[in-house]
Amino acid sequence: MKGIVGRKVGMTQVFDPESGEVTAVTVIEAGPCPVVQVKSVETDGYDAVQLAFEPVPERKLTKPELGHLRKAGVAPHRHLVEMRGPSELAVGDTVTVESFQPGDRVTVSGISIGKGYQGTIKRHGFTRGPVSHGSHNIRKPGSIGASAFPSRVVKGMRMAGRMGGTRVSQRGLVVYEVDPERNLLLVKGSVPGPKSGIVEIREVSR
Repeated sequence: MKGIVGRKVGMTQVFDPESGEVTAVTVIEAGPCPVVQVKSVETDGYDAVQLAFEPVPERKLTKPELGHLRKAGVAPHRHLVEMRGPSELAVGDTVTVESFQPGDRVTVSGISIGKGYQGTIKRHGFTRGPVSHGSHNIRKPGSIGASAFPSRVVKGMRMAGRMGGTRVSQRGLVVYEVDPERNLLLVKGSVPGPKSGIVEIREVSR
């Protein structure tokens, strides 16, 4: 298992010096992430590694959080993220972007951009009704159930509601470039979440 936690900086373009080909990439400031805890099947029922990200002053953490980090000899950090899977890491190790190489296939997870309360056209891709001949069914959802039976709206009906703000994983992304000096990962394409959003980068198991 190979993974790291980072913060989405934004998107930009990279030009190939030879062919001039343009590639859209997402810049992620990842790590360094100290290892706080290593879980195993024998003691915890599953394999995992807990990583810390973004150093903060002690006053910004609770006493239980500080105690958990001090036990591992790690300075106060704002975020703790668990990466499931077997690993050779030990408590006290530090994960950096150098663990990734250009061409690695990764999965990036984050909280998607919240879009607020939206209708069925934007939220679920419904098509609108006719706009002529006095029609009032332009952006309405239409029928949501029968009146006689079952005389109620069934659960799971696609309707208007809050959109976005949920955990999303983008699979099949490729690492374009690694910059160890500035702790940057350049990933081809877009990744979930807004600018400055926390993302998790995991290696795709082959």
